[in-house]
Amino acid sequence: MKHKQMTKQYFIELATYNVWANKQLCSWLAQLDAAQWQQPITSSFNSIQETVLHIIAAENIWLQRLKQEETTTWLQGIYSGSKDEHIALWQNLSAQLKELVAGMDENILSKNLVFKRINGDAYSMPHYQVLAHIFNHSTYHRGQLITMLRQAGFTAVGSTDILTYFR
Repeated sequence: MKHKQMTKQYFIELATYNVWANKQLCSWLAQLDAAQWQQPITSSFNSIQETVLHIIAAENIWLQRLKQEETTTWLQGIYSGSKDEHIALWQNLSAQLKELVAGMDENILSKNLVFKRINGDAYSMPHYQVLAHIFNHSTYHRGQLITMLRQAGFTAVGSTDILTYFR
């Protein structure tokens, strides 16, 4: 898809889907016991908690970058909230992303966002690529979480696929 076809409305829809899918996942996470939340499971990250924190950290730092905050915080490895605090923070960040996208000027989509990577290197890329990455990244790791939930013995999961959302 060429960026000219990626309209603000398209990203509002992706942001709304992201809120919906994260809410679905958070409803399942809320049902986990402490052992399931922390259970070592081999994936991109070592537990459900670490995977959730990675998504939170990514949504948070991209929000900070999109807001052009001078100082950004990478939460992975430093955030130590409870499971309920992880869930609340994740839902809050997703809602903030949706709000930010809804308030964007459509003309900014093709303009570069200049930011510092986690390692401090300066970088830039068009806003439409940033937004596409954010929502794709969350989808990728939500898929991992569903597999991890099943491996932890929680099988009452449903679909967070965008087709399910559209239906």
